[in-house]
Parts: sequence; structure tokens; C-alpha cells
Amino acid sequence: MKKTLMVAALTGVFASAAHAQSSVTLYGLIDAGITYTNNQRGHSNWQMTSGSVNGSRFGLRGAEDLGGGLKAIFTLENGFGINDGTLKQNSRLFGRQAFVGLSSNDFGAVTLGRQYDSMVDYVGPLALTGTQYGGTQFAHPFDNDNLNNSFRINNSIKFQSANYGGFKFGGLYGFSNQAAGFANNRAWSAGASYNWGGLNVAAAYLQLNSNGATSAAAAFNSGGAVSGDNTFFASRQQTWGAGANYAFGPATVGLVYSQTNLHGLAGISQGASGIPGGIGLPTNSAQFQNFEANARYALTPALSLAAAYTYTRSNLNANHIHWNQANLQAAYALSKRTDVYLQGVYQAANEDSIVDANINGVGGASSNNKQVAVTAGLRHRF
Repeated sequence: MKKTLMVAALTGVFASAAHAQSSVTLYGLIDAGITYTNNQRGHSNWQMTSGSVNGSRFGLRGAEDLGGGLKAIFTLENGFGINDGTLKQNSRLFGRQAFVGLSSNDFGAVTLGRQYDSMVDYVGPLALTGTQYGGTQFAHPFDNDNLNNSFRINNSIKFQSANYGGFKFGGLYGFSNQAAGFANNRAWSAGASYNWGGLNVAAAYLQLNSNGATSAAAAFNSGGAVSGDNTFFASRQQTWGAGANYAFGPATVGLVYSQTNLHGLAGISQGASGIPGGIGLPTNSAQFQNFEANARYALTPALSLAAAYTYTRSNLNANHIHWNQANLQAAYALSKRTDVYLQGVYQAANEDSIVDANINGVGGASSNNKQVAVTAGLRHRF
């Protein structure tokens, strides 16, 4: 009897020790709000919105200690609309992230799956659209630089280094997965950041390649690096950016520059633009340049204020277009996991623009060159 009890006790100890070496965490964020838009195709609109700042999601992340500072890691992250319960990211089950890999304390991590590119990883945190201080509605026109994560990279292998005295770097390659077309819808990116005291600087590059097709339908093979949620249909997209921010006391100020060059542009996708049917364009080259200045301030431990101004200029189908966008947000934390927010966005394109004003995430473009959106929302993290 005593031996049986001892064996049972030891079994419990070893089971606990084995369990302690592995962990799986359920996490998520729910963002729901009421948005007023002054003009959507000539009409004002009150609507319930999901993810006006941060996309609603839930996920699982886990790690298994393999010894010697090496771990097996994974993340499965779903995106959904809290207002109607539907799947986001083109109805994918784990559309936000899905990857598995190995992580080393000394060297970094190598992961495989559907993942963020280096613009999102390194430059995104320096722009308010890539953070909790602005998010979806603060995105640059059409989210042309992907700093708001409009698309992820499928079939990708990714490396992210360990932190070497504040310096980090990484890169990603997304396969086309097409036997007869190695370059038909592939992607690669690279980036780096450096943090020293209150200073944080970063730069990154992203390139997407298709087969050079001249129609929106044929520009990307469906099983390639981007599919269903890509912003542009083009034979080649080159996006790069750099930024810096500096934190002093309760304040942080920052500057971000990004540029996207498009070759063989056939159209802007419906999913990215929010314009019914998307924008169809003759095959041509195009360029977007974004200049963002931002600031945030912790007025109290619970109350934060954030503001950003973005000037975007573009040569789109031989038309010169520029946008001015002003963004404001106030957020009040009810607890460590729950906050309420109020934010407003004003966007104006030049009067002779071939596209109307179109704030990201409000569900439709204006009938003219100006649009205003105001959102009151609630966020809960778990």
C-alpha cells in the first residue's frame, strides 16, 4: 500500500515537471464600437463596427522547452467580426497568424506558416496605424504600405533574431507553391530595429512578385504568397519604410516614412479599398509616398491621448493625387484589460482626384474628396 502511494506521488511530481516544460496560452482581444461617418456614397451612416482600432481576434500560442535554450513554438490566431461573428481575412479559420517553429535564446526563431512581413514587424510599431493608439482607421490610404496588416504572407519561412543589446533583425520568404511558376506570387522582406533608452529606430523592405500578368484576375495565383486579401493587383510591388520615435516621460513622438512602387498595376482590390467592385485601372506603374508625424501622451496612468497627421502623395495611373489625414484618439483604461476609446479621423483628397476620400475600415468611400469618421468603442483583452 505504501509503495502504491509512493509511486502515485512520484508520478504526479514527474507529470507536473513535464507539464511545466510546456505551455499553451489562450488569448484574445475584442474591439466593438459605434461609428458615425458623414459621407458614404452621398449618405451619412451610423453603424456598429468591429476592430475600428485593433482587429478582434482569439488565438493559441504555445512553447515546449527542448533543453539548452531551445524551444518549439507555435501560434494559431483567428480574426473575426464581433458585430456578426463572421470570419475575417477572406474567411480563413486562422487568418491572422498560423505558424510553427523553433526558438533559441541565443540566436532567435525560425518559423513556417502564414505570418507578418518585416514592414509590419519593424516599421509598423512606429506608426499609429500599427498600434493600439490608432489602428485600423488611422491607416494610410488603401493601407498602401501594409502597416495596418491588410494582408499576411502565406507559405512563408521567417527568421527573427534575438535581441543583441537593443538591435534586432529578421527576414521572410513566401513561396509561390507553383511547380511551373516559381516567381508567380512569391514574396520576400527584411527589416531591422534598434532601441537605446527612449529612442527606437527601424527600417524594412517588402517585395511581392507575380507572373507579370496584365489583368487583375490573373496577376496572382491563388495558392501563392498572398491571396484573397492582397491590396494591389500588380506584376511587382516594392514597399519600404523607415521611422523613429522617442519616449521622454509620459510622452512619445515619432516620424515614419514609407513608399510603395507598383509595376504592371491592374487594380486595387475590393477588400483593401472598401469601394464596391474595387478600382479597375489600365496596366501601369504607380507610386505612393506616406509622411506621418505622430505623438501620444499618458495624461494619467489611465488616460492616454494620441494624434497623427499623414500626408500621402501618389502618381496613380498618371494622375497626381494627394491625401491629408488627421487622426485623434483618447482612451481610458477601466482596468488592465478593458478600456473605452473615442477617436476621430478626417481625410481629404485633392479636389480633382480620380478617387474619393476613403477612410480605412469604415466600410465605404465618400461621394466626394472629403470624409469624416468618429468612433466610440470598447476593447477587452483576455
